[in-house]
Formats: sequence, C-alpha cells, structure tokens
Amino acid sequence: MATADNEWAVLDDLLGLEKSNDLEVGHEDLAFYGPCSTEDSQDPETSYQWQLGNAEKFVDGKIVTSYFDIGQSRSVPRHRRTHANRLLEDLRNPDRGWTGIVVGEGTRCWFGNQFSLVAPRIHAYDVSIWVPELGGRYDPDNVTHSMMMNMLGGLSESEGQHVQQRTRASMDAQVLNEGRHQGGGPPYGYLVVDGPPHPNPNRAADNLKLRILSIDAATAPVVQRIFRAYLDGRGHRAIATELNRDDIVCPSAYRPEQNRHRSRDGWQASAVAAILQNPRYTGYAFFGRWTKHELLLDPDDVAAGHVVRFKRSPTDRIVRSRRPSRPAIVSVETFTQATLLRKQRAEMSNRTRSQRERTTTIRSDPATSTCSADESTATSAAGKCRRRSFATRSTTAAAHAPLHPAAPSKPPIPQRSTSAKQN
Repeated sequence: MATADNEWAVLDDLLGLEKSNDLEVGHEDLAFYGPCSTEDSQDPETSYQWQLGNAEKFVDGKIVTSYFDIGQSRSVPRHRRTHANRLLEDLRNPDRGWTGIVVGEGTRCWFGNQFSLVAPRIHAYDVSIWVPELGGRYDPDNVTHSMMMNMLGGLSESEGQHVQQRTRASMDAQVLNEGRHQGGGPPYGYLVVDGPPHPNPNRAADNLKLRILSIDAATAPVVQRIFRAYLDGRGHRAIATELNRDDIVCPSAYRPEQNRHRSRDGWQASAVAAILQNPRYTGYAFFGRWTKHELLLDPDDVAAGHVVRFKRSPTDRIVRSRRPSRPAIVSVETFTQATLLRKQRAEMSNRTRSQRERTTTIRSDPATSTCSADESTATSAAGKCRRRSFATRSTTAAAHAPLHPAAPSKPPIPQRSTSAKQN
C-alpha cells in the first residue's frame, strides 16, 4: 500500500530524482580565516589557536589551510588586509584545494556591512561559508541567516566603539587624578624610566612597574634655551639656525628610533614650534591633545573603508593632571608668556613679524650682523630657499644651491687720480 513516504518512490526512480535536505552537509576541505588586531595586547599564536579550535568544533570537514591576519583592525576592508585579500584572490584558482571557508568568531571577522559585501563574491565561486554563531554553514537563501550576519556586523562595530570609549574614559581619569604617563615616546628633554610598582596587583606580582618621565640632562637645557630665545624676540627659524650653527643634535637625530619618518637633518622651524607649544614641559601631564579620526579612503566608494588620521583635539577634549607629575623643565609662568607671545605674533602680518624677528636676530647675534637684504629675504619670505637654517653638515643643505655663489674673479679696476676727477 502506497504511503506518503513511498508513493513517489517508483516515479522518482523513473525520473532519476532523489529526495534531498535543504542543505546537504558533507565532508569538505575548508580554509580557516581569523584576525588578531591588537598584537601588542594579546599573543597572536594563542589567538590563532583558540580561533582555530573553535572553528574545528562545529564543521563536518577538514581544515587544510589557514589565513591569519595580525595587527590589522577588523574595520579594515577585506581587500586591504594581507591574508584576507590573498584568500579572496585564491577564490579564482580552481586548484586552491578547498571548497569552503570557516571562521573562529563571526564578530572578529566581519565589521559593519563587510559580510554583505564579500559573501556574494565568495558564493559566486561556489564556496561555502561556515560561521560558529550560525552553528554551521551560511545559507544565502535563509532570511534568518542574513539577519544574523548583519546583526553580527553591527555588534562588532558597536563593540569596537564601546571599547574605545571605555579605554579613553579610564585613561582620562588616570591622567587627571594620577598624572600617569600613557605611553608613547617621551618629549625631547625627557626620558622614560621605571617608576613605582604597577597599581594592578597581578602586574605588580610579575614585577612590572609604571613608566614615568624623568629629565634628560643632555637635552633639557636645550629646551630651556629655546624658550629663553623665543621670549627674547627671536623667531622659530632664527632659533633653529642658532642651534644648527652650534651643532646641537635635533630631536629626530637624538632619538632616531622614535622618529623614523623624519630626515634627522638638523633643526627646523617646525621642531622649535612643536617644543614651544608642548605644555608637558611644565611638569603637568596632558592627554588627548591629538585625536584619531577615521576618514573615508574614497568618499565615492564607501566599501573601500577608512583611513586613520590624527587631528588636534578641541580644548574640551584635552585633560590636564591636577598636580605636577614630573620635574618641570620650564615654569608655568614661562610657558604662559611664550603662549601669549605666540598668539600676539599670530595676529601680526607676515611682513611685520619677519621684520621684528630679523632685527632681533641681527642685534643679538654678531655672526649674522653682516647679512645682506637678500639673505634676510631668503630666510623669511614665503616660498624662498631655507638653506640658511639647515645644519652645517646637512645632506639636505648639500642638495641646495649656495645662497651666494662665488662670483668669477675680475681684474682690478684702475683708480682714477684726484687731479683727473677735478679736470
């Protein structure tokens, strides 16, 4: 007697049809992908192992190869990640050796709308996607799966924003109440040294200590000299010229490991200006003077992702410690005077400011008292060569033509006698 289960059996045999489930899951050769964005805060090997182990728990197949990105934020699009881009490129290779992709954690791998952008490309090459949060293989025809993946992308973005906000709030509190140094290279004039035991008991048990700033006896007097010269009326470029003439090592040459992007080619006006604008020389801790911004790489192509740029923070975002946290190189009064003078000069015209700085330099420095009008113009007018402010043995100065090339020798002009002038 025919039943609901077998009434189609004869016809299915004749037509060659087979009853199948919505998703047939068989043994597949899979490629594993995972990221580790903060390699300075976690061990990449440990991160790789737990993500790989999490992926192996729910797949019915064998992982034959791995793609693992280290040190790249999850917000970076796939094509701008080294190994993720290599995975996408391998999709085109029919001999790639795998038919599916598995991840260890969905929120780590896809940020915002990244999944909706990359999933169609993966499925176009008949490659499956396995996600732990779905408990198995992603079905592009399942509306629930699509909603879940969009939600995972939103959770990933929200998690990143919450972590940034909590971290920034805690660092603000540490600077405000403790004056704690928050890492990074020390300002020119200071050194980073070991301080008291770390306040975290677990880190203190590992003999870790706080890092604090201490005065660098070799460069702190240079900072003081810069402030004195500026208050005496000399400008940024004039101060840089004096420091180069006295063979004082510039910040980028003094700490090349901290300034790999600099030319280490002597003092420049910008370096002097940066020192005069840094309030940390007063002995107080400051934090948040620069803020990280994520800007679209291409405003007409949102899928291209963002790039990180640093901009000066508004004053309401800057935090200052309530009390001094390190020895001061200049007093608060001196720094205030320099700041007021800088604002006063900013309100002058370029011509007036240049004339005042030129007069001060000539009066205070006998070595420049014989400079001609052409030299003064070359050092102060916009767009002119700045060779004169370079260090003595600067490689950049060697590439510039001399300000006053030697004139060809000429025979002496005979002097006319007095009687000849009277006639």
